[in-house]
Amino acid sequence: MVTGLILAAALAGAKPPIEVTAAGPQGALAGTMIDAGKGKPIVLIIPGSGPTDRDGNSPLGITAAPYRLLAEALAAKGISTVRIDKRGMFGSKTAVADGNKVTIADYAGDVANWVGTIRKQTGAKCVWVLGHSEGSLVALAAAQKPAGVCGIVSMSGAGRKLGDVMREQFRANPANAPILEPALKAIAALEAGRDVSPADLPGPLPRVFAPQVQGYYKDLLSYDPAKLAASVKLPLLIVQGETDLQTKVTDAKALAAAQPKAKLVLVPGVNHVLKVAPLDQAANIATYADPSLPVAPEIVDAVATFVKR
Repeated sequence: MVTGLILAAALAGAKPPIEVTAAGPQGALAGTMIDAGKGKPIVLIIPGSGPTDRDGNSPLGITAAPYRLLAEALAAKGISTVRIDKRGMFGSKTAVADGNKVTIADYAGDVANWVGTIRKQTGAKCVWVLGHSEGSLVALAAAQKPAGVCGIVSMSGAGRKLGDVMREQFRANPANAPILEPALKAIAALEAGRDVSPADLPGPLPRVFAPQVQGYYKDLLSYDPAKLAASVKLPLLIVQGETDLQTKVTDAKALAAAQPKAKLVLVPGVNHVLKVAPLDQAANIATYADPSLPVAPEIVDAVATFVKR
């Protein structure tokens, strides 16, 4: 059965989704494009942290498909999208030998490659870059060298250093009490550029701070998203759901305070995977595994209005 969103996209003149590639360091970077038609705005969707794929899903239990649903909804409004797999993962697995050996600057370089490829293939003057969650930081980093970029959309992005966000998340869950002190020590060590021995970590922490990702953590923890936002000279949209359990309204407001020219959109009742959800943790997390729930219309409208202005 054809879903309502796909039918709406078809009625808007969008072509069927196609596989697209851009140059990676050792092999191709892969993504999916929905072409809404010649001359339409084009949005490049940058995924969030860890093994998050181009649809917004993850083997860590996320099957809500927020990026696919967002792309389909934007197509219904006459906006093209390219949503991508990160280097070393999924369709972009051959781009590098080890997807864990990466930096934010590497990801920002991949964004630049995608922007150039999309412009060459479509004839577009520029491409809008939308980063979700950790992808927001990548988008802000990419905006420091903005050739070919129309503007930036920061969606559910941190407005503080990651170390501060991680501390808040660990402290927010009472179940973390037995592991809180070693978790905070591990964060501090990585911030200082020191390795953390898994043998010194209890419970689930050896998986959280696995040796293979500690190099990436050290790089990631060094960034201040608000400082990056302050130096963005492109149009900037900051979108934040008010029932997001991972990033907060305070994060969005911190980005907006750093860049007063930015447009801030706070969306009541919307969570981190862009779905309508209550603050109740169990009910909120349940939406992470439900691809039948659409992306909140207010999210789609905010992006569409911004890129069409």
